Amino acid sequence: MTEFKLVIGDPKTGKSYQREVKEQDAALFLGKKIRDVIKGESIGLQGYEFEVTGGSDDCGFPMRYDVEGTARKRVLAVHGLGIKKKEKGIRQRKAVCGNKIHEKISQINLKVLKEGKEPLEVAPEAEEKPAEETKAEKKKEEPKKEEKKPEVKEEKAEKKKEEPKKEEKKPEVKEEKAEEKQE
Repeated sequence: MTEFKLVIGDPKTGKSYQREVKEQDAALFLGKKIRDVIKGESIGLQGYEFEVTGGSDDCGFPMRYDVEGTARKRVLAVHGLGIKKKEKGIRQRKAVCGNKIHEKISQINLKVLKEGKEPLEVAPEAEEKPAEETKAEKKKEEPKKEEKKPEVKEEKAEKKKEEPKKEEKKPEVKEEKAEEKQE
């Protein structure tokens, strides 16, 4: 079962949107490479065109355009993904994925090339809003549970007050033993 998380970046607004594709829709992405163009109809967005800009595999290693194939490789890089320049001329060895989308890719990054009639915000995310409302209801119930917790803490505090009283009795027992030894 192939499943991808899509992160769609809109360069005009500067926002990004997340979607998930499963089964048949995900099969359309298999074999595509970075910088390939994908029609929006394949994922339910009429009139859109997207460019594959990258992604990452199931272990979090990023895809890199100049690494051919699907394998994970360690490349000696001067600049690019995951490279922080410390000094001029420093090269670093980094593990990256190839530029071809395969079954072990978990996230695919897309860029909007051509916009459709509907905004990206509206489309399938409207179905998820009822689920978000139930999460909000759960959050309202949680403060009620928190009110009960301080009562438990008060009981523990009372137990702690009782414990020092028990400790005061212990020295008295030692004094009695000392008196018995003197006799």
